[in-house]
Amino acid sequence: MKFLVSSVCACAVAVNFMAVAVGAAPLGAVYLMTNVESGNWIVAHNIQAGGILTFGSFTPTGGKGLHGTDSPPPNTPDATFSQGTVKVHGNNLFVTNPGSGSIAMFSIDTTSPSVLTRIGTFDSGGEFPNAIAISAQTGHLCVANGGAVSGVQCFTIDQTKGLSKIPGGFRTLGLTQTTPPLGPGGTVSGLLFSEDGSKLFVAVKGFPPTPGYIATFTVSKSGVLSNTFTKSTPPNGLLPFGMSTIPGTQGIINADAGAGFTVFDFSNGNTAKSAITTPLKGQVTPCWTVFSQKTQTFFLTDVGAATISEVSVDKSTLKATVVKQYQQEVNAATADDDIATILGNDYLYVLEGNNTSVGVLALRGPGKAVHIQTTNFAQVAEDAGITLEPINFQGMSTWVKAT
Repeated sequence: MKFLVSSVCACAVAVNFMAVAVGAAPLGAVYLMTNVESGNWIVAHNIQAGGILTFGSFTPTGGKGLHGTDSPPPNTPDATFSQGTVKVHGNNLFVTNPGSGSIAMFSIDTTSPSVLTRIGTFDSGGEFPNAIAISAQTGHLCVANGGAVSGVQCFTIDQTKGLSKIPGGFRTLGLTQTTPPLGPGGTVSGLLFSEDGSKLFVAVKGFPPTPGYIATFTVSKSGVLSNTFTKSTPPNGLLPFGMSTIPGTQGIINADAGAGFTVFDFSNGNTAKSAITTPLKGQVTPCWTVFSQKTQTFFLTDVGAATISEVSVDKSTLKATVVKQYQQEVNAATADDDIATILGNDYLYVLEGNNTSVGVLALRGPGKAVHIQTTNFAQVAEDAGITLEPINFQGMSTWVKAT
């Protein structure tokens, strides 16, 4: 294995391991973050044909990671209590620095996508930023802050200047928290724009048996959020977590770490018309969700049970059905997930924190996911002198080369 350290720009150094045959140009990349307090790093893997991963690089974010305070102790995987710490949008990568109260923005090299150039690191507007959402309609970026200064700040994106706060754009969530936050109960879980971009959803966990809720802001065409939000509380929900839109509808699916998952119908406005919660067999903490265009199903990962649950939702009725559950390696801590479409096929990439690995599943049709790879990056990190703490890993986002 060839070891290379290269300066990408004056403010970022990437550590690259080239282990692919010459000529095997990457078709995409996956990114996660180390979230270590002494310095946050991006871990990038290249996606090759067949969805297989090869190690790409470590790149510093210019900020610090931070683990939330688990109650009861000790601290465990899912350091930020959230989905969306790492986000790809176009040819840019955005990463939160929970320990620095900042967001790092990078440009992605479209020929070698593990090569990242940092455009800048920007104040998040609050403390402990732990979730990012980017509007497909307006291109605005919003970040959730889950610490002592909790709320949502939105930004405009410029390829040269980076992120600029929308003036007067901070919206408080009114949480009583600390930095780092005490959780998982009472913490922010994630952000999601509605399919039409008119709403921004914020998932907030409850304190069982008191349920959490989805806070909904109205979004203007200029990216400004309404001054206040409405709450939608699922009758049987407890710890609302990761969210995905249900394509072609005004519904969302919301993984619930204490109850399974909930399908919300927002067809009547900012308050949910209905919220139906479905438990999952053997569930411990189902937290993250992602949608596959190929299978037209959702994949929910459970960090405690080490399972992946595939769920279909009827677009006309919003009725949900569990298609199949896939047991992963016990105690792997299956967490953040994302999907990439490579040469017409979908592949699911799952963070396995306790294994210092990324798992890969080929999605060959509804109910036909097959595990094809687990790639471990512990040794390359040791060789590069990068500090890793398995309980701190967070995030998963994919970039695919345009065809």
